[in-house]
Amino acid sequence: MDRTLHVVLMYSLTKLGFVFFFYSGDIISSTTEGHWVAITLGIALNMLMVWAYMKGLSFFPKQDIISIYVGIGKWAAVLFLLPLVFYLIVVNIVTIQAFSQIITLVFLANTPIWAIMGLIVVISTYIASNGVDAIFRTGFLLAILFVPFIFFVIVTSFHNVDLRYLFPLIDQKFSFLTKPAYLHSFSAFSVSYLFLGFIQPYFSYSRRKMMLTLTALVPFFFLSVYLPLLTFGQATASTFKFPFIMLVSTVHINWLMFDRITMFLLLSLITFTMLFISIVLWEISRILHRSMPKVKPNYLMITTAVLIYSACLFIQNWESIEKLTMWSTLLRFFVFLIIPCSIWFIGLRSRRMIKDESA
Repeated sequence: MDRTLHVVLMYSLTKLGFVFFFYSGDIISSTTEGHWVAITLGIALNMLMVWAYMKGLSFFPKQDIISIYVGIGKWAAVLFLLPLVFYLIVVNIVTIQAFSQIITLVFLANTPIWAIMGLIVVISTYIASNGVDAIFRTGFLLAILFVPFIFFVIVTSFHNVDLRYLFPLIDQKFSFLTKPAYLHSFSAFSVSYLFLGFIQPYFSYSRRKMMLTLTALVPFFFLSVYLPLLTFGQATASTFKFPFIMLVSTVHINWLMFDRITMFLLLSLITFTMLFISIVLWEISRILHRSMPKVKPNYLMITTAVLIYSACLFIQNWESIEKLTMWSTLLRFFVFLIIPCSIWFIGLRSRRMIKDESA
């Protein structure tokens, strides 16, 4: 069954949640000039990895990445899938904690953070427990409801733009390449496309339309960084953990019934994030179920959700989140670079073996 529309919507929504929340702060913190160079490099590498990943998967049309690695041998499954599970768990922990803290700061100052985290985990687990089809249907509904809000927020964010902050255009030293903030910016790329390798036995999709979707999302990466820069300037924008959210909080519209449009942005990002947490939980349960086939997937999913929530309770502040993201840097690039390249290499190897046998 072709689900191209659902696939590109899922990818787009989960990507937007990270771009407007984490990505802008990471890029602005990593360099003081020529931000477009850092953005372009990340986007180009992401497109290359997604293409390699989908190309490798195309050699195994009825298999997911679990079956592909198991087909090579148990050693391959352990080598590639064990780090992947650990990283997916870390990503969910960081995502839940980070969004819970921003919700506490902006919306629910008097609500305990453990209650907010619990609500996010429960809703995400419930969506994931109904299967990938339910996740896709939810994504389609969220796209209809909240994507117009995203476009509305972006248009209104041009209110205080000063084009003089655009210069200088070139970072001659390329020092951002070794900055921890720039390395963390790849978290916006490293996980979003992995679900393509898990849905393959259930649905088909167009690789060409997927690449077109990646191209269509490019402006959002630039807007998430340059709108805060052109409003506050580099010196001020670099002091904010969430520059785009700070930008939106400064926009006031007289005819709007709400005091700030931050509400529109955060509601959209929160729903996109819960969708992302759901698909990651589903991926984890798929891997665990393959290693423990006698245990029902939903039991594994609930256990994983409880483990993630328990870990979130031990994180007390934003500094702890930053330490966790730094510790997971190697895992991030393992997932971002090694997983798609290995699938592509295994696919090429399989095709050569088939040609040799037919010859």
